[in-house]
Amino acid sequence: MAEDLPSFVVMTSQDRQGSCGQLFFDYYWGSGFLPGKHQGVPFRGAGDPVLYLSNPAGVSREARREMLDGLSQMNHFAHQRYADPEIETRIAQYEMAFQMQASVPELTDFSDEPQSVLDMYGPDVHRKGSYAYNCLMARRLAERGTRYIQLMHAGWDQHGNLPKQLPIQCEDTDAPSAALVKDLKARGMLDDTLVIWGGEFGRTPFVQGDINNPNAHGRDHHPRAFTMWLAGGGIKPGTIHGASDEFAFHVAENPVHIRDLQATLLHLCGIDHERFTYRHQGLDFKLTGVEPAKVVHDIVNG
Repeated sequence: MAEDLPSFVVMTSQDRQGSCGQLFFDYYWGSGFLPGKHQGVPFRGAGDPVLYLSNPAGVSREARREMLDGLSQMNHFAHQRYADPEIETRIAQYEMAFQMQASVPELTDFSDEPQSVLDMYGPDVHRKGSYAYNCLMARRLAERGTRYIQLMHAGWDQHGNLPKQLPIQCEDTDAPSAALVKDLKARGMLDDTLVIWGGEFGRTPFVQGDINNPNAHGRDHHPRAFTMWLAGGGIKPGTIHGASDEFAFHVAENPVHIRDLQATLLHLCGIDHERFTYRHQGLDFKLTGVEPAKVVHDIVNG
């Protein structure tokens, strides 16, 4: 079944500004209660895309391979003795790092991209760490078999500077997001790649702060009603599901809980969310939790 699962490109609009630096966001790529081998690999916006990608001076790729083979053998002995799943994680991480040393430099070289494709993603596509650059990277990663890709665009916490910041955020994200979907479709990849765009909550329909000061008003956090969009991967195109009330404050039609979204994503992978569990610390966990969840069939093809 694993070969039939779609790839995922998840684009998150993060409320927080990230003033604490990269460490602030590390938990986004954590594996939760799953084994560490499922943890994501963050790409950096400057310098080497992945830390320690290059071998130390004087160490050839062949010597690195021999060292890793020796480490792997010792780690396998340790795993046979202790049965610690984190030992398997370490083995997998070493092997992934070795493979990435060969693949990442080619992955991040955009010189083979047609100018028409670069133009579609916009002028920021060559700036490392920009959202446009990350969108093109997502397509290149999916092309090379990466199963799960997350793009994060922070800075939407517009409590007091919305008139200035919101147009900037939209300019950063609108064209590259559309370009990614168009690019995947043009390459015949959209049918088996699910693109998800969303954040952790919306913003209030009313203003907070001084409405008379263009740089001192914005909107507060609002989890009661907000929008996400999905494309490809078995999603019915051109479908609008649900609606808010006339003030955009509460959901008025066809509410979708996060559990329903999870159930729908699992359904698109051919997985029954009621039966799929993962044992952790003696308990069988479901991604949709213990409360009722339903697949949103109105947005699914077939």
